[in-house]
Amino acid sequence: MTDIILRDAVPSDAATILHFITELAVYEKEPDAVKTDEQAILKTLFSEGATAHSVICLEEDTPIGFAVYFYNYSTWLGKNGLYLEDLYVSPDSRGKGAGKLIMQHLARQAIAKDCGRFEWVVLDWNQPAIDFYNSMGAEPQNEWVIYRLTGQALIDFAEK
Repeated sequence: MTDIILRDAVPSDAATILHFITELAVYEKEPDAVKTDEQAILKTLFSEGATAHSVICLEEDTPIGFAVYFYNYSTWLGKNGLYLEDLYVSPDSRGKGAGKLIMQHLARQAIAKDCGRFEWVVLDWNQPAIDFYNSMGAEPQNEWVIYRLTGQALIDFAEK
């Protein structure tokens, strides 16, 4: 059995992160939705003052997955929360514990930072992910509906 390890991402991982983002977009049936590039990843994850963070999961020395996360804030709890933006493990590496390793690492990170929550969203059709999250004891928050302003709608609203 090979060892699966997790480490903080470093700037030289930008191409790997972009690769995983692209694979995730294909999996989520949105292959044309990726608008980022390596330079944007370097700027937003690794520059001074970056507010998002990433971890890379490796089997032996081969990257097999990643996660991107950031801290948000709960006014009701008066505490930060850890928000998982993306979690992805390559299809041929699933079932080996990589996803669980990443989630446990982030849960420990949330506890270490005194976060009141560890949250993420999942597509309603992604049953393998839903089953995985349920197996961890996570509970869906079905009463909340996500709203989003993006692109031209965001610009138009901001300029009103």
